[in-house]
Amino acid sequence: MTKGGMESVEVFTSEGKGRGLKAQKEFLPGDVIFAEPAYAAVVFDSLTHVICHTCFKRQERLHRCGQCKFAYYCDRTCQREAWVNHKNECSAIKRHGKAPTENIRLAARIMWKIEREGSGLAEGCLVSIDDLQNHVESLSEEEKTELHADMESFLEFWPPQSQQFGMQYISHIFGVISCNGFTLSDQRGLQAVGVGIFPNLCQANHDCWPNCTVIFNNGNHEAVRSMFHTQMRIELRALSKISPGDELTVSYVDFLNVSEERRKQLKKQYYFDCTCEHCKKQIKDDLMLAVKEGESKPSAETVKDVIQFSKDTLEKINKARMEGLYHEVVKLCRECLKKQEPVLGYTNIYLLRILSIASEVLSYLQMFEEAADYAKRMVDGYLKIYHPNNAQLGMAMMRAGVTHWHAGLIEAGHGLICKAYAILLITHGPSHPITKDLEVMRVQTEMELRMFQQNEFMYYKMREAALKNQIQVMPEPNNETSPSLFHKKE
Repeated sequence: MTKGGMESVEVFTSEGKGRGLKAQKEFLPGDVIFAEPAYAAVVFDSLTHVICHTCFKRQERLHRCGQCKFAYYCDRTCQREAWVNHKNECSAIKRHGKAPTENIRLAARIMWKIEREGSGLAEGCLVSIDDLQNHVESLSEEEKTELHADMESFLEFWPPQSQQFGMQYISHIFGVISCNGFTLSDQRGLQAVGVGIFPNLCQANHDCWPNCTVIFNNGNHEAVRSMFHTQMRIELRALSKISPGDELTVSYVDFLNVSEERRKQLKKQYYFDCTCEHCKKQIKDDLMLAVKEGESKPSAETVKDVIQFSKDTLEKINKARMEGLYHEVVKLCRECLKKQEPVLGYTNIYLLRILSIASEVLSYLQMFEEAADYAKRMVDGYLKIYHPNNAQLGMAMMRAGVTHWHAGLIEAGHGLICKAYAILLITHGPSHPITKDLEVMRVQTEMELRMFQQNEFMYYKMREAALKNQIQVMPEPNNETSPSLFHKKE
């Protein structure tokens, strides 16, 4: 079964997993298998006034909808494009007196689309909204209470003149949002800013070591001629060579966790037992729990104590980060590393988590040399664990490269930036804003490296002058990990 722009994939029944997607032709790393616009999408409640409600880009100055005073847009182009989806919402917000929560807004947008177009197959969709999984029967008591509260709020918001839906159907839509909502990020891809429903993407099954990755593309409305405008969409991109007939898989969770923890997370959030090769054979678990090799191998008791100390420290770090106490975070990281270093192997995930936080926060505090040392060790561990074309690995390498550049370690910095660029070309593509930024950085560090190799003394003199004029401040550490694939209410 293929449909509008989806000729290269087909839906099939995957044994023990329900529906899945299969390749119809060969794909190479970096190929876009398909791009899909959102069936419906909304900005998170906390960001409605700083993110465009059409393309989900973060902008300094946004235009507000004059009618409902709730929706914000980059410009008239984004506002015009939004009208078909915002029209009903606009009058409903005015009637209701205020905008409801993101879940209610997304459910309402889905139902208005069904009212306009029917609930059958939408253009370019392989499955209808009615056929998506809702897992309502698997909800815990607490989740059922939340669902009923959402349904009551929805009924208060839903206009009497709109098409009326039965309670069972409304609960189906909320169930679909809960287990199929996809996280949308801003144009830098660093912050989760909204949630959308993409019916074709929902058909891709999970694998902890997938052959595809999903990237959110905000589209482009800046071209002078509208024929060159591109729509906001997700792109399913190949990470490795895929042959015709292969199942297309994506990872719903970050790989940087032992198989038992990943399985627990998948069961809790997505209601299935992972049977992928990496979970069944516990591949890489030994690396993630590695202890220091050598003559005086630490005892099991010592390892257990250090891991418990690491877990307790991570909790304290989270609290300090939330309060913006970054010097306290650094102190906690240093104390923890002192305990970890004689005991844990360099690929141990507890050591890697502390190194990642320490390098990010020290960069923000402009303590670049220490940050670069930690970032290098973090990347060395990641390289042993992650798939070579993993987006998280690419982003970590990019961060490490920029940190080395700030520390004046131009050779190592340029090397890391080049490696990060090679990964992001595959995971994000050449036109993604992050890849474009990285390309600028790559060209700049290459030029600096040539100058450094010709005359080291002159290079440092010039660099000193350049840094005096323009101190590059690293962004404030983000208190969430990079956006996860599917959006779940925690």
